[in-house]
Amino acid sequence: MGTYDRVRSHPRIHQRIISKLNFGLRILYQQEKRIKLEPLPETMVNEDQASPTPDLILVDPATGFIHVIIEVCKTPGLKSDVQKVVKLLDDAAYDIKEGFIHDYKTGKWYRYKANTGGLVEESSWSDVLELDLSAFLLP
Repeated sequence: MGTYDRVRSHPRIHQRIISKLNFGLRILYQQEKRIKLEPLPETMVNEDQASPTPDLILVDPATGFIHVIIEVCKTPGLKSDVQKVVKLLDDAAYDIKEGFIHDYKTGKWYRYKANTGGLVEESSWSDVLELDLSAFLLP
């Protein structure tokens, strides 16, 4: 594989992971009714203003409140995505409960819970959804 192909494949990997997460979570929401939050890919957090766009949000359709956000990155973007998630969750205006970052290069998941002082832990378990997000990425 040439340099051009390697560079081009990363956005596809990124989008493939978002698609798998969205598909699995949508089945749990729409068909199985196991979760009450609707997954929406690449949606503005605040539709009235310009804001960073998470890769996937899980929103309560009855209230419009976002409870979980998910970012997908490769290792060089991990630090900035962690900062983005911490900032969004600690912003009282959004009231987001959990944020996840998945580094697809290492396969690691990181979770941040709102207002925990920037303490990010290695975990793919969602307390809000009561499920393991890594299960959606299994082959």
